[in-house]
Amino acid sequence: MINRQFQNLLLRPDQIAPSREDRRVVGTFNPGATEIDGEVVLLVRVAEQPVEGRTGMVALPRGDVSGEGVVDWIPEEEIDFIDPRVVRIKDSGLVRLTFLSHLRIFRAGDGRSIESFRGTRFDPHPPQEEFGVEDPRITRIGDKYYFTYVCVSRYGVSTALASTKDFNTIDRHGVIFHPENKDVVLFPETIGGEYVAIHRPYPGTQFSPPQMWLARSPDLLHWGRHEPILMSTSEWESDRVGAGPPPVRTPEGWLLFYHGHNRHKRTQGVGQYAAGALLLDLNNPTQVLAKSEEPLLVPETEFEREGFVPDVVFPTGLVETEDSFLVYYGAADTYCGVVEFSKEDIRWRLGI
Repeated sequence: MINRQFQNLLLRPDQIAPSREDRRVVGTFNPGATEIDGEVVLLVRVAEQPVEGRTGMVALPRGDVSGEGVVDWIPEEEIDFIDPRVVRIKDSGLVRLTFLSHLRIFRAGDGRSIESFRGTRFDPHPPQEEFGVEDPRITRIGDKYYFTYVCVSRYGVSTALASTKDFNTIDRHGVIFHPENKDVVLFPETIGGEYVAIHRPYPGTQFSPPQMWLARSPDLLHWGRHEPILMSTSEWESDRVGAGPPPVRTPEGWLLFYHGHNRHKRTQGVGQYAAGALLLDLNNPTQVLAKSEEPLLVPETEFEREGFVPDVVFPTGLVETEDSFLVYYGAADTYCGVVEFSKEDIRWRLGI
């Protein structure tokens, strides 16, 4: 770990109103981040559950084409609880989420506190977003802000793309990485005349340790030339690795914060999520120049260790200052946090 120069709990579920009176907000987390005219803009995942409860039944919300949404009520004896987020239907073996997520835009001024708790919504569009939209990552390319996001449905977990110039009007571009794939981040400039992305395939058959891959595109919509760039090697990332915020150019290379997951850190629950960093070659980002062998950010504070899913820090946004990086992250699948690291500390931990 390295010194946190600044940290703040930016957003709690009780600070914002639900999208409907019959829902309650259970999570405000995993924010994408960018700057517009000197102001930090956050695109936050907001998870909601039905207010209503029924004895012996489990509520599984989903979107529908009407836009109103529905709740499937399933008897408790017909499901297995995997963790607080996910259940499995016994007869079919299929999984469902216990909440429905949308995205909401907030303005954060200098990036250290949220100035308004009212924001424009980006709602899921069925069928491919039937079970919600999640975990946006924002990259400015030219005069547009592109954000990738996870869409969840009965067809699986895939990644879609949207773009905007002002975060008031948003254009959807559809699914760009098919199931099962998530944690997609775009590089902020072309490399060798091509757009580049890092993604995380999540295969059902584990022939290898968790990995991150790189892909290239002529137009941001059609992706190919897939190559692996990182395979987990440490205990703290033994169960899962995936990109955090989009990479940022530094004199030494592309700096990428990423998350690692270790299911064995707790005797109960989903395990621990922590964050490390990579340095990738500027001209050939499949080449890893440096890697933090130990995590830079682990759950320490009460709001990181206790919540809907305990022991989680999940970085998804980054804003660069002259001497530091503001890293935005989800904490315990409940809260938005921000932490500031000095650039010198990051270089020291990467050995550069």
